[in-house]
Amino acid sequence: MRHSIFSRRCTSRRAISRSIASAGGGRSRHGQLRQSSERAIAAVTARGSGADRLSSQSTQPRGVARGVELLTSWGLRVELGEHVFDQWGYMAGRDEDRVFDLNSAFGDPAVRAVIATRGGKGAYRIVDDLDIDALRRDPKPLVGFSDITHLHLALWARCGLASLHGPFVNWSDEWSGPASAEALRRALMTTDPVIIHRDTSQASAAVTVEGTATGVLVGGNLDAIRTEAGAGLPSLEGAILFLEHQRGTGLGEVDRALTQLTRTGALEGLCGVALGQFLGFDQDADDPTLGGWGIADVLRDRLTRLGVPVLGGLPAGHGLHPPTIPLGTQATIDTAEGTLTVQPAVA
Repeated sequence: MRHSIFSRRCTSRRAISRSIASAGGGRSRHGQLRQSSERAIAAVTARGSGADRLSSQSTQPRGVARGVELLTSWGLRVELGEHVFDQWGYMAGRDEDRVFDLNSAFGDPAVRAVIATRGGKGAYRIVDDLDIDALRRDPKPLVGFSDITHLHLALWARCGLASLHGPFVNWSDEWSGPASAEALRRALMTTDPVIIHRDTSQASAAVTVEGTATGVLVGGNLDAIRTEAGAGLPSLEGAILFLEHQRGTGLGEVDRALTQLTRTGALEGLCGVALGQFLGFDQDADDPTLGGWGIADVLRDRLTRLGVPVLGGLPAGHGLHPPTIPLGTQATIDTAEGTLTVQPAVA
């Protein structure tokens, strides 16, 4: 299927500015981390919702120890949150305890970054209790992905805080590896832009609307973004929307999520779409009830009608060797080059 070639540069920030008006200004970037004897990183959240002073979702001590070892090797000091190894039902401790760890890190001037120990089941339960005033006074990056998307979106919507879609402190060398470690280090400790190249082996690589677009990169996990519609999702006008997802019930969940976002008007004014990994949908390939459709067909059907450039195939999401991608900073997608280029979250 052929589509028109689009070129969009979204310089207007009217809706985005409205969404963070209470923050008293525009986007916030953070100072880059430096080797120091000070506490540079604190980890917060392990089993269900996570963020580094390390915070909890029941994190495995061995994985956290390896993550701490890695961060320490960069010359950083790591402090674990008080409730980092808590568990409450299927979540990482009680809401009030997870918020306590996060807000303690946000309000501590010696803490220069907050890194999730794991993805955050229940993260949506605590977004309204984050200490936004502390982050306005002293911005610092939050690192994580999956359900940590709820926290990324809340911090962007309420104070324009740039953050990092990146790996957890609950570290596995087999899952993350040296490339992921170096990407995280550079995102935290240098001001280099991040460039992600299309991987044609990814399921979303088959979805492309040709063109280029420049705007603020916002997004993360599709289910988290859908959940925030009507409950704090920031305006996406002038933004490039980054999406990734891991299969749950099948193609219908992606169709429902994208249709809900469309019907609520959340996708109006988008500049472009950057598609990461949509994992697990290969099991649908031989299902005769799907009429020959796969995940690429659902994405193409829902997204091409937006009339903006779409770059698929980015190797970012729930897969092996995750990169670290700034969110809330200026980005450009170029479908001819197959690249997403993102400005740093640190200055």
